[in-house]
Amino acid sequence: MSLREKVEQLLPNWEQWYPSLFDAASDLGIIRAEVCDPNSLLLTRRHQRIVQQAEDAHREKWGGKTDL
Repeated sequence: MSLREKVEQLLPNWEQWYPSLFDAASDLGIIRAEVCDPNSLLLTRRHQRIVQQAEDAHREKWGGKTDL
């Protein structure tokens, strides 16, 4: 079931009271904010992890030295 369908099931004609689907879903408790580690939000950290995974996969397949 999509987010729109869930909102419409709980509150038909939600568009009369809310400017966006997100606002309606938030007020109805369908979606909630979650606390996460701030470091996980940094794109540089995400990219570092992806690059590291790619390097590890390359070494696993082709061999090579690690730069430690």
